[in-house]
Order: sequence, then C-alpha cells, then structure tokens
Amino acid sequence: MPLADQPTTAPEPPAKPARRADAERNRAAIIEAAGAVFAEQGGTVDVREIARSSGVGMGTLYRHFPTKDALLATVLEQQFTSWLTAAHQRAVATEDSWQALADFFEQTLSNQARNRALVESYATTGGPTHACASHCHSIIDDLRTRCPDAGLLRPDVTTADLFLLLTALSQTVQTTGDSPPGRWRRLLRISLDGLSSRNTEPLPEPASLADTPRND
Repeated sequence: MPLADQPTTAPEPPAKPARRADAERNRAAIIEAAGAVFAEQGGTVDVREIARSSGVGMGTLYRHFPTKDALLATVLEQQFTSWLTAAHQRAVATEDSWQALADFFEQTLSNQARNRALVESYATTGGPTHACASHCHSIIDDLRTRCPDAGLLRPDVTTADLFLLLTALSQTVQTTGDSPPGRWRRLLRISLDGLSSRNTEPLPEPASLADTPRND
C-alpha cells in the first residue's frame, strides 16, 4: 500500500565550513609580518618581502588579502587601535589628570614615529580610518573632561582643539620622524604648555562655516 502523504520539508543547507585552523594561522602570520615590514620599510615595500617574512606563498597571501592596500589598511587599523587602547589604559591608571593627557599624546606620537607606513598614511589618506579617528576622539574627550575639574587645563579648550593638535603633531612626526631625537617631543612640550590653565588670555573663537572662505 502507498504510504500516506507526508509533509515535505526542504533539506537544511549545509553549514559553511569554519575557516581551517591553518588558514587562521597563515592570516595571523601575514598580519604580524606585514606589521613589522610596513613599520620599517613603509607602504611601498614589495609584498614578496612580506610573504617571505611570514613564511607563506604568494598565493596564500593573495587569498587572504587580494591587494596590498587591503593588507596595509588592515594592519594599520589593528595597530592604531591597539596603541590607542594601551595608551588609554595607561592614562586611566594615572591619577594626575594633566600627566595622563600629556602621556597619551607622548605615547601615541611615539608609536607613530616608529612606524613608517603609519606616518606615510597621514600624507596619503589623512591618517587612520574613520573608526580609528572616532575612537581617538572619544579617548581625548574622556581625558579632557578630567582636566578642568582639577583646574589644570584652560577651560576654553575643546576636545576638537586637542584632536586637531594631535593631528597637527602627527604631521610634524611625518616630517621629522624620530631622528634626531627630541625634535617633535620639543614641539609637543611647547604645545602642552600653551594648554595650561596658567594661560588666561582668551582663545580666538573658531570660525563658523559662514566665515570660511570659499574657492568658487
């Protein structure tokens, strides 16, 4: 006898296989090697150097990162985020709010001075990605709000001022690097001294969009 009609259900699609452990290891090795090579030689380095340093073949490298630009962007974002997080943790652990702010600038710029590719990125793309910039802005805002309560920072200094200062000093690092030692650090100390609450002369008001010259 024929079986009674049974409701039919579509077969479950096969689950996507998880990335193999060796593929994960290869990806991690590529990123680690690229970080060191980019930092030392800059973004124009031949990717074959990165492949050799990571111990993988060119085919494996390109499977993970189809272009050098994609690899460079991944490396810089990871490094910048890691540096920001570490610098913020050190700042939070510092009771002196002014010292915390100064140390954050020092640590962030020191990392940039040791990384040729990151310094180059300020000339080509304006620096870190939007996500990195937002993260940095949030950290600076947290550090800034601690300072006025202690009466150490000029009360009219904004988070935008400090973020722009860090960007400007990053450009200084770009032109001076870390040699001879102390050139950008000297300018950093001069800049921080200007932020002190000892300086009471009012700052110029930031220009509004209506005041900004147009190139029509």
